[in-house]
Formats: sequence, C-alpha cells, structure tokens
Amino acid sequence: MSEILRKLVENTPIPRLVKIRQSFDDTILVDPIGELIEQLRTADSMKGITAGQKVAVAVGSRGISRIDELTRTVIDELKRIGAEPFIVPCMGSHGGATAEGQSEVLAHLGIDEERMGCPVRSSMEVVLLDRLPNGLPVYCDKIAATEADAIVVINRIKPHTAFRGAIESGMFKMISIGLGKQKGAEACHQLGFKYMAENVPAMALVMIEKLPIRFGVAIVENAYDQICRIEVLGTDTMEEREKELLVEAKSRLPQILFSDLDVLVIDYIGKNISGDGADPNITGRYPTPYAHGGPEVNKMVVLDLTPESQGNANGVGTADFTTSRLVSKTDWPATYANGLTSTVCAPTKQATTLENDRDAIKAAIKTCNILDYSQCKLVRIRDTLHLGTIEISEALLEEAKSNPRIEILEGPYEWKFDEEGYLPK
Repeated sequence: MSEILRKLVENTPIPRLVKIRQSFDDTILVDPIGELIEQLRTADSMKGITAGQKVAVAVGSRGISRIDELTRTVIDELKRIGAEPFIVPCMGSHGGATAEGQSEVLAHLGIDEERMGCPVRSSMEVVLLDRLPNGLPVYCDKIAATEADAIVVINRIKPHTAFRGAIESGMFKMISIGLGKQKGAEACHQLGFKYMAENVPAMALVMIEKLPIRFGVAIVENAYDQICRIEVLGTDTMEEREKELLVEAKSRLPQILFSDLDVLVIDYIGKNISGDGADPNITGRYPTPYAHGGPEVNKMVVLDLTPESQGNANGVGTADFTTSRLVSKTDWPATYANGLTSTVCAPTKQATTLENDRDAIKAAIKTCNILDYSQCKLVRIRDTLHLGTIEISEALLEEAKSNPRIEILEGPYEWKFDEEGYLPK
C-alpha cells in the first residue's frame, strides 16, 4: 500500500525553502527564580503555611519554561519554613490516565523525587467534593484532598485551544481539571466546550472553598517561550488577577506572520507543547467551533511526536497528513483516553498516513488545490512553541520582505531528506 501512495505523490515538486526570523516582543524576566523566591517570602498566603504541615504541590504536564527549577524553588521555600512538601501530578487524563504514566510525564519534564528532593505521590483516586447547580460533580485528587494540610498549584496562563472566556488556561483550569484527575476532567468536559468558560471557574471556586488551596504560581511567557512575568497569587486575588494575566498572555502569543497558507508543516506535536499537540491558536486548526484565530491553512502535516508526550498523539487528527514514524510511536489507548475524557474525539483520529516526511509533505502539496505547485505557500515550523526562526517557501518571499517584523536569514535552498525520506533532526 505504501508503494501505491508513493507513486501517487512522487512527481509532486517540493518548493525550495528560505529561513526567516520573526520578531515579537522579547520582554523577559531576567531572574525568574529570584523573583519567585522574593514573592514567596513576602506573600501573605505563604505565611499561612506553618512548620510540620504537609503541602501538596500540584504540577502539570506542559513544557513550561524552567518548570523544573520553578517547582524545585517552591519545594525548597516550603522546606525552609519547616513544611513537608510532596508533588502531585496535576494533569487530568494525561499520562494515559494512569498513576505511573503521570509520574513519567513529570519525570520527562525534570520533575522527579531525586531532582526535587521530595516525594512524588501519584494516584488516579479522587473524592467527590460537591456538585455544581447544573449537576456536574466536582472531584479532587484523593491524596491532595485528604492528606494535605495545604495545596499549591503551578501553571502557565495562556489562551485555551478550544474555548474563549474571561478565564481560559491557567490557575483555575489547573485546579478544576488538573487536580480533578481523569474523573474531574471528564466531569468538567461532560457538557462540552460550549460551557467550559462557565464550568472551569465554577468548579475551581468550589474546590477553593472546600480545599486548603493556599496560593498559585502564575507564569506568563513571551512569544519565545521565555518567562516574562511570574506572580504568587493567593486565592483571594486569583480569579481577578488571572483574568488580567490572560489579556497579557494573549497579547504576547506568538504567531505565524502569514495569514493564508497552502501547506503548514509541523515537525513535532506533543502534550508538552500543547494540550492539542499543536496549539490551534497558532495553526488555526481548532478542535471545536468555540475558539477562533490564526492563519487559514489548506493542508497541515505533522511529522513526529515528542518523547515527552509519552505516546499521546492527541491533535494528530486535526492534521491532514502524518508519517508512519509518528503512528508507530503513538500509544493509541492513551490518545483515545484523551478524547474520551474531553468528549472531543476528532483530534485523536489517525490522519492520512504516508511512509515518511517527504511523502507526507508531497501529499499535502498535491492536495492543496493550486494549479502551479511551484507557487505553493508553505511554512515549516519545529513546533508551536518555537516560532522565532521558521522556514517558508519561495512563494512567500516577497510578502516576507515587505513585513518589517521579518528578517531573511538564509536561502533559498533544497530540502534535505535522508535515504529513508526523513528530515534530519
């Protein structure tokens, strides 16, 4: 079958590439660790934690800049005042919705018992805290709910990939869905993304009322995946401040500086990149009708899966084409668990699969609905977190030259595939 597909695409030309640099606001926090330490030592919410208390530090699955260092800093500061911290994986159904899988996800991010200097206590058991007026149950990780004297959450504030609201992805989502584990995530998604902007904060507020959540560490990154703001938020200010930080995060979101593409090639997708594998805010390929933005892309190709994703290929179904390599790395039960939990199953489907990178890219070009393939408007990115330096086809060169936010670096040049048809890493 692969030979048949190869023959169908073999005569499709691939346009030469030009390397460019896109410019975004590069404001950074020079010493985020020092800033975090200073805030922790002056925060009223931190003062509420006393010596001897067991503190659950909730950490998620995203590849947040310096997340291992930030987590270790929180741990060390809790130890400094005599508390007894431990880490709980805070990631809904990720890691295949298993305790072992969630510990492995954290380990891939540099967060394990040895490096953090405290236990990692991973369990999928939950307790029912309450129900919302609409009937949805509110769950919490059993260990955090029953064995912790205090709970701390760490997360990045950013736009969600499937809905819009005053609060999207951040502290409240980490509490309601992350601390809720698979059962809590499933409950929050049960009525669909149409109501997520209501249910995420509603569940989080119930959990804040019922649980000893003391504070959250909120992170905002610039367009280059670097920390530009970090704030320790007590539960009394968390809701309003998260709304304000989301506005800032949206203004700093990186983007592809071309609005109309025939083909978008993405080297890697993964849960550490985005909950959707590749951030739809960047690709324009949303899993629901309740979010919008980004470029108009005719055909999208995803080539490989990050090791940190632990085989979860959620998001591959929003692409048109992928490779046998990505499919072979995919843990399909873990991927399907993501869809069964979120109720959005299209992203967990297998995209049309070609033997290698070269054939998948040719397939996208062949089907992008243009007469002259040499004029294909193509963009290639590593992943949706790294958009500073990208590659474009020659057909986009004049547009790039006219944009003051784009610098031409190198090219044009031919693609370099190995003997098996894959791009070098």
